Amino acid sequence: MKPKTMIEHIIIAQAESRLDKFLSETIVDLSRTQGASLAESGNCTVNDRPIGKNYKVKLGDVVKVTIPEPESIDILPENIPLDVHYEDDYVVVVNKPRGMVVHPAHGHHTGTLVNALMWHYNCQLSTVNCQLPTRPGIVHRIDKDTSGLLLVAKNDMAHLSLAKQLKEHSMLREYEAVVHGSVKQNGTVNAPIGRSVSDRKKMCVTDKNSREAVTHYEVIANYGNYTHIRVRLKTGRTHQIRVHMAYIGHSVAGDSVYGNGKPAFLNGQCLHAKKLGFAHPSSGEYVEFESELPGYFTEFLEGIE
Repeated sequence: MKPKTMIEHIIIAQAESRLDKFLSETIVDLSRTQGASLAESGNCTVNDRPIGKNYKVKLGDVVKVTIPEPESIDILPENIPLDVHYEDDYVVVVNKPRGMVVHPAHGHHTGTLVNALMWHYNCQLSTVNCQLPTRPGIVHRIDKDTSGLLLVAKNDMAHLSLAKQLKEHSMLREYEAVVHGSVKQNGTVNAPIGRSVSDRKKMCVTDKNSREAVTHYEVIANYGNYTHIRVRLKTGRTHQIRVHMAYIGHSVAGDSVYGNGKPAFLNGQCLHAKKLGFAHPSSGEYVEFESELPGYFTEFLEGIE
């Protein structure tokens, strides 16, 4: 495979850090899984020697990474309507409907947000995700059955800026949800999240192969059997809100994976990404966007009041 780019790092502060962890913390928009894959595939050397993902880097080590050219994957542009909340030459803020998958993956090759973006913006999307060619422009994700605001980068400069903000936890991501039970007071869940050993499709709170996860929640209204809450993410782990709320005994209403799926008529979790705030990649000025709660959400609230 022809290398696309070579990134060299001289370690000066990450002593005794696992190689895959170091790579994810050093290279913008590279996950720990991708870092491990690069190491295991021979695309990473330490002091000019191929090395495995479990190696612990030391002060003075020279780490060289070769990021291969992505495999050619054809993404079918589809004329799917987009609810564009904001757009300029650098970013697009899309209000994603519940039920739409963000990018093509196993079992979902069409009908995704990326298919729609490819139709509406063609080549005007970032290419930073060279290891993930099915995700042009995608800076972050929200679950298929979560509705709300999602940020898309139109060029690589914007993508790198936004990805850095995500990694530094400086981007505002605020959600609203209805959860089971009576939540008495505001709180914070600080519990690491990793993939479940018993079910690889699920995430869970665990100390094994996990990453820091912090969720702040605030009570908006209490309805006895349900509570309407506002949630702010410090970190952005897969299924974080759903996992953390289930962990404290207040699973998101309608969540069939981490809760009991009730009430069934919701056809998915009652969770909406309501607000996004970030430093604009061009001007550096802080900008903030907010969407209305969708119909399924407000109708459910009216029914439990």
